[in-house]
Amino acid sequence: MYAVLETGGKQFRVQVGDQIKVEKITAEVGESIALDKVLMLGGDSLKVGKPYVEGAGVKATVLAQGKEKKILVGKFRPKSGYRRTRGHRQPYTLLKIEAINA
Repeated sequence: MYAVLETGGKQFRVQVGDQIKVEKITAEVGESIALDKVLMLGGDSLKVGKPYVEGAGVKATVLAQGKEKKILVGKFRPKSGYRRTRGHRQPYTLLKIEAINA
């Protein structure tokens, strides 16, 4: 059985045992959280929500909170000597999928 869920403005296809990196969720490491924005359930039969599947949920455990690798963002305007460089590290939450409730 698999589920397509929405969190942080992104969609993820998950199965029990998967580990996914999502946008930062305020939760402690080791804490169990419930994700209720399930768009679709698949397996033997297919259930598609409008927009979410009624009564469906995904239970996950927080494995880590961290930041991605740094990316450099540069601005440049020709003929004016204008150059700017900034760095950005996106925070994330690493989740392990424990159960899919249909």
